[in-house]
This record gives sequence, structure tokens and C-alpha cells, in this order.
Amino acid sequence: MTAAGLSSPAWTRAEFEQQLRERFYYQINIPVKDAAILANCDERTVRRNWVQRILDHDGHGDDPGGIESWLRLAEAVGLDRAQVESLAEVLPGVRFAVDAYVNFARRAPWPEGVCASLTELFAPEIHRQRLASWPGHYPWIDPAGLSYFQSRMSRARRDVEFALAVTLERFATRAAQERALQVLQFKLDVLWQMNDAMALAYGVTQ
Repeated sequence: MTAAGLSSPAWTRAEFEQQLRERFYYQINIPVKDAAILANCDERTVRRNWVQRILDHDGHGDDPGGIESWLRLAEAVGLDRAQVESLAEVLPGVRFAVDAYVNFARRAPWPEGVCASLTELFAPEIHRQRLASWPGHYPWIDPAGLSYFQSRMSRARRDVEFALAVTLERFATRAAQERALQVLQFKLDVLWQMNDAMALAYGVTQ
């Protein structure tokens, strides 16, 4: 969902269900992508910070993690956990886009992987608006299912601050800055491909 979509009419229950099923494939690949960035990074201070993203999504200690929270959201809207985890309904276009992002993280210099995450710049505000508007649009969702967005409010802000600082420091020449914009455009293209694939398959307006 894009920032522009925040003012759009709510999806129907069936449309919302399809959005959740497809988005789950993206969610489970976030820690894979972050692990690829870590594998390419030779700076300990960066690794010490970036590894927190993997823990946030996979979970650690008493924290079940973002992937588990996403599954709880799926259950809260009436989806079957096993069916969501099976990935049986992931569209080819969504799979292609997400896999392209993970492969980019594996092959690109680690600062470019960090830069690509900056599509999260508006995430804290988007999560805030979701938490404010979804109970009205979707009153049938168990409030406990919204824990993913509640946890991402502060974590997304923390992640963005670090990624932005790294990008501003590492992309210091004009040529490097233009490359950073190309990287960010690639990530936006990934997200748009996911949205376009779902819109084409399900007739969902973005």
C-alpha cells in the first residue's frame, strides 16, 4: 500500500484478504534480504545495527517477531495460517518482484542494500494512519491482529534513521548520489510491481 492509497476507499473483505496473502511473501523475505546485506558488509558497527532487523522479523527471546505478528493479523481477518504459510496463492508477479529484491541485496554492495530500504521513510506515518483508520474500515478485525503495525511504529523510525545516515555518508559524490536514487527507484519498482500484479489479478484499485 502506498501513501497515496491512505485516502482511497477501504478494500472489500475479499480484496483485503488478497492483499494480506501477497504481502506475506514480502514479509518473510525481509530477513533473508537483510541477511544478504549483512553477508556483504565488512563493517562490524554496521552489522551490529543491521542484525536487529532480522531479529525484529524472525523474533528472539519473548518477542515472536514481525512474521509471527503478520500471521496473527492473517488469522484475525479469518485466514487459515497454514494456507498463508504455504505460499500457494502467491502470484507469479509478486514472487518475481520480491525475489528480484532479495537477489539485488545478495549481489549489490552493502551500502546499496541499505539505501534500497529507504522506501521506509514514510512507513511510521503510514502505520500510524493504518492504526487510526483500519478499526473503522474493518471493525471485524480482532484488535490484537494489529500488533505488527503497533510494533513497527517505533522500529521503522529507528531503521530509517540509521539507513538514511548511512546513505548520506556513503553516497557523497554526485555520481554516487545519482546511483542512490537509481537504487531507490528500483525498490519502488519492486513495490509497484507487487501492487500492479495484485490489481491485475483481482481488479483491486490502489
